[in-house]
Amino acid sequence: MNYNKLSKSDLLPLIAASAVMRDYKTLNSILSTAKLKRLKFVKIYESLLQNYLFTGYPSALVSLKLLKEFYPSKILMKAADMNLYHFRKSGEINCRKVYGDKFEKLLRNIKKFSPDLAEWLVLEGYGKVFERKGLSFNEREQCAVAVLTVLKFEEQLYSHISGAFKAGSSFKVIKNLITKLDLLKGKNQSNFGLRILNRFLEDKGMT
Repeated sequence: MNYNKLSKSDLLPLIAASAVMRDYKTLNSILSTAKLKRLKFVKIYESLLQNYLFTGYPSALVSLKLLKEFYPSKILMKAADMNLYHFRKSGEINCRKVYGDKFEKLLRNIKKFSPDLAEWLVLEGYGKVFERKGLSFNEREQCAVAVLTVLKFEEQLYSHISGAFKAGSSFKVIKNLITKLDLLKGKNQSNFGLRILNRFLEDKGMT
């Protein structure tokens, strides 16, 4: 597959999605294209690093090791300061960006079956990860949409489509990134994502 016609903004969601699919042949090809197009290393790094939220450390470890092979001389930045108070505060702000007045209800519902996950959602996901530099909040949401589409997690995808809209992505941009997932292995990767996107638009009266 030739990815040279894709824009830099098209490549990041595909990098994230191919990594969680463990489609390393495709990931290699897209990383080669990204390097030729001079896509910033930090953006690629961050798009792969945040995948640990969705598919765990094994997935992130393998894909980041592969990235290092493409940039062997790249010096990585020091790990971010693990300031839990800061993560909790910024995580709540970011989570409210996505869920609005449903934020408190969301936490209450999750606490019914796991108080730990309710805390980690704010502290870990929207604080420690989504507050990181290197990718904009919008870019992080777009990568999440791509990943959750290929993983077929319906409610989480719905939430991150909402997050992408609130972060500034247009319907056209979201539809485009979901549609381009058909460039990855397997057939009709986009069908699931487009169905959830249409459901979101109907719920919001945007159709």
